[in-house]
Amino acid sequence: MTGRPARLVHTGNVVVDVVMYLPRLPEVGGDVLASGSRITAGGGLNVMASAARQGLPVAYAGMHGTGPFGDLAREQLAQAGIELVQPALPEVDTGFSVALIDPAGERTFATSVGAEARLGPAELARIDLSPGDVVYVSGYSLAYPSNGPALAAWLPTVAPEVTVVVDPGPLVAEIPGPVMASVSERADWWSCNEREARILTEHADPEAAAVSLAARTGRAGVVVRTGPQGAVLATDHRSVRVPAFPVTVVDTNGAGDAHVGAFVAALVSGLDPVQAVRRANAAAALAVTRRGPATAPTDVQVDELLAGRSSR
Repeated sequence: MTGRPARLVHTGNVVVDVVMYLPRLPEVGGDVLASGSRITAGGGLNVMASAARQGLPVAYAGMHGTGPFGDLAREQLAQAGIELVQPALPEVDTGFSVALIDPAGERTFATSVGAEARLGPAELARIDLSPGDVVYVSGYSLAYPSNGPALAAWLPTVAPEVTVVVDPGPLVAEIPGPVMASVSERADWWSCNEREARILTEHADPEAAAVSLAARTGRAGVVVRTGPQGAVLATDHRSVRVPAFPVTVVDTNGAGDAHVGAFVAALVSGLDPVQAVRRANAAAALAVTRRGPATAPTDVQVDELLAGRSSR
């Protein structure tokens, strides 16, 4: 479509998060009373909400189901101003994830998959891409038996004028080799956390891991998120550490997603990669000060944090 502004096209998975705040994780066979809980759409919504709050148009090209969880997902996607590419899949609901949050803000997940794991070639054919668009690929999708092979076959057909961003996610070790190879070859940007980078490269040092990843994936570059230390950016076999913004952590759920969404929006806006990572670090810092998965800040809030830091 000529004249359409660049947008983020998310091929991952929106699920419903059942979030529970615990005084401690239960022992095997035990039980713990939660101090609070919430049920909200999460998963891929977190990345999309982050990008949208930074002013980037967003389309969800993943699958969604028919049932109460699918209804909740669509409602919250609409509230975030996100376009739906696919129709609802009948006879199967959207999946859900139980997130256990401990007092330090760390989270532990267990996930039950649903309609979001049924993306195939016919659904990918519905996606209408324009030069300047950014396609986001989730490792959760790559690990699914249907989504992974379909994306591996589709991504090489995506025009070079479209940027592909891949986040392998916690299931990185479950992604089949042929799928990983195809996706790695087409990825422009690769964004992951320290654990995922270590699994992929066997380098404990995130800077070494980022350089190693940049040598085999990320045609533009690689970002390794290092939590309270910020992130490492690797391009052309060189790396730079971009420091974090110290904050009081309340909930880390969705912090990586907030980072990726803000990073993509910053790149589309024309910032160079270092500036884009710095802006993403600020977005992630603000996200962890709030409870809930989709806690990414607005562009104005990120601007205020960056202005405050730069004036010191």
